[in-house]
Amino acid sequence: MTIRTRTRMTTRTPLLALLAAAAVTAAPAARAQTALTLTGTCERLVIAGQDLSASCRGTLMNTVARSRTSFGFASSEGQNLTFSGTGAQQERTEESDPLQPINLVSPGRSGPEGVVQTPTPAVGACRFATPSPGKTAITCEAEAGGKAYAGTFVTDAKAPDGAPKP
Repeated sequence: MTIRTRTRMTTRTPLLALLAAAAVTAAPAARAQTALTLTGTCERLVIAGQDLSASCRGTLMNTVARSRTSFGFASSEGQNLTFSGTGAQQERTEESDPLQPINLVSPGRSGPEGVVQTPTPAVGACRFATPSPGKTAITCEAEAGGKAYAGTFVTDAKAPDGAPKP
């Protein structure tokens, strides 16, 4: 896979993540890749029915590559979980609540050979509120093979340093 554009940014605002997800529908031919790392608090992590919330890390990866939007959670025990769906299918449930349909979960584990993931077809969604001052939550839930997968991440909705004020 050739990556024509890659952006990596650490921020405390999901505004960029939402814009990245929306960018897929605005320019699908560009095939750009965007990766954002959000910092905050992971409140819930469930992988194949196993509750790993106590070891969930305080970062969330949001990537957009080609037509896919993904949200990646990780535990301090080396396990991780990515929720993925087609960005073009993003919809709004209310004025402030975008919904990203999920059709793939990828549970994985870090080991000596690197990160090994097992992509599995799933049915679910990730919901996130449009950023506003204060806290914003990103909540993903899916079912695959009769097992539950879930993640909830809360981040401050603050603009990154140097961003223009609204």
